[in-house]
Amino acid sequence: MNVKRTFGTILTILGIIGLIYTGYELINNSTAYTPLIVIGVISLIFFFSGIGLVKNTKDAA
Repeated sequence: MNVKRTFGTILTILGIIGLIYTGYELINNSTAYTPLIVIGVISLIFFFSGIGLVKNTKDAA
């Protein structure tokens, strides 16, 4: 079991969920833009760091 790859997958999924939530709230004309910007930026960080972990982790057989 590769812990880095599993953690990268979890981070990627959390990033996708956060980005979908941010987009959904923006479409519904939410008036609170500051929290949405923070959630969006954190989601982007989670998404790209998760993708990086999954992509750069070597399989050890």
